[in-house]
Amino acid sequence: MKKIDVVATSKSYPVYYGKGIFLKLKFLIDKNRLNRKIFIVVDENVYSHHTTRIDSFISSIDLKVCLYSFNANEINKSAAQLNDIYSSLIENGFGMDTLIISIGGGITGDIAGFAASTYNRGVQIIHVPTTLLAMVDSSIGGKTGINFDSTKNIIGTFYQPEFILVDTDFLKTLPEEEFICGLGEIIKYSFLTGGDFLKKIKRSLSKSLKLDTKLLLNSIETCIKFKAGIVEKDERETHGLRKILNLGHTFAHAIEVERGYTLKHGQAVILGLTCSLYLSRKLGIINEKLLREYLSLLLKTKDRINLNFFYAMKIYEIMKRDKKSVNDKIKFVLIVEAGNILVDVEAPAHMVLESINNGMDHFLVN
Repeated sequence: MKKIDVVATSKSYPVYYGKGIFLKLKFLIDKNRLNRKIFIVVDENVYSHHTTRIDSFISSIDLKVCLYSFNANEINKSAAQLNDIYSSLIENGFGMDTLIISIGGGITGDIAGFAASTYNRGVQIIHVPTTLLAMVDSSIGGKTGINFDSTKNIIGTFYQPEFILVDTDFLKTLPEEEFICGLGEIIKYSFLTGGDFLKKIKRSLSKSLKLDTKLLLNSIETCIKFKAGIVEKDERETHGLRKILNLGHTFAHAIEVERGYTLKHGQAVILGLTCSLYLSRKLGIINEKLLREYLSLLLKTKDRINLNFFYAMKIYEIMKRDKKSVNDKIKFVLIVEAGNILVDVEAPAHMVLESINNGMDHFLVN
């Protein structure tokens, strides 16, 4: 088991990562002297695959423990689902001395984190991410939230956990579709970091969409360290630095909504990164050679993301409602080259629409 410390302004906490370390969850709770009245929020699909492991942990708890499972999808990342979590907490007598444990992907972590940040004005939470995307990105940094009125993550908080436990054994039951989602975020981080990590990802993807065990663990470690470094310097996105993590996401969130959440978040990130590259080129921010080089990485996944149609104008209109928009002006995060990212970039509507069409056309089923 290895550890990376996140030293945020509001709270410092460790990220434990390794293979088979879920077995150490009880030990880590005791070591960190956390509350012992435990409310587990788990993706029902994760629970069905890992019932024995989770039940074994539950049986080790000597005080109150309650298991709350739900169908973790974007439709259920809602006020109604959040209210149901609150109701379960209240009905089962949980108070200020509660420890919530989130076991699942990004959706589970987002809604459980929001519940923890608001229930009794804040109770302790631990994240146990079970998808590759959540391991490399969404569980780190303290962002919580729910969707509302066809807008992604429009209601939420910043709320840091007590610790995060990343056990790669959970990936053994991860569907290929979910692996591709995580791969999309890993490619994003390779653009953000550049250097050796980008070279490793390019070399690996030239052979296969699968990452070998060594590169997989290295990718998880690299992404966690990079995001931790950003969060330490700009926890609440007040200085602009944390905005670079939104590369591709202004497009991606709108694409998810336009598709009625039939696309996974990670799939939408791949589409969003593709559109962002085209917009960077149209604005003269990136050169043609790098555009083609970076596109080639993303397009390795195109056979795994099949679109029958899309409406570029609808995506554009949704983007104008994005929480990152200011005075009805869409703010983009764009790329000059790997490791050199621009934030708060504005663009003419026709260029944005052209970029949506150029990017998403690659993924249309003929």
